Amino acid sequence: MGPLLSLLPTVLKTGAAIFANKQKAKILMSDAELLHASKMATGEVEYAAAVRQSNDKGWKDEFVLILVSLPILMLVWSVFSDDPNIQAKVDLFFDKFGNLPFWYQTLFISIVASIYGLKGAEIFKKK
Repeated sequence: MGPLLSLLPTVLKTGAAIFANKQKAKILMSDAELLHASKMATGEVEYAAAVRQSNDKGWKDEFVLILVSLPILMLVWSVFSDDPNIQAKVDLFFDKFGNLPFWYQTLFISIVASIYGLKGAEIFKKK
């Protein structure tokens, strides 16, 4: 037991040093977050870029991209295939979407805009 007791001060010093380093790391991370927030507030760092980086890139982005791209892909197909049925269906889709309530159109475009970090409100300034 004697040799183990002689190691106790070394183990305690090492444990204390590790704990102190972890506390210093927490303080440094906190300072870095505070500095970054300060830079965003003064405009040195663009807030939108920070939000985009922090967004969780999950399945929803791909789903929305596919959802938004489908009418465009159908439109391209209708033009190059010269299929009048497809062209009529694409026209019908955009006609029906245009007849949806304005609040729903705004909601849909806002959701897409927020996922991709776009400024969706500018789209509706015309109306």
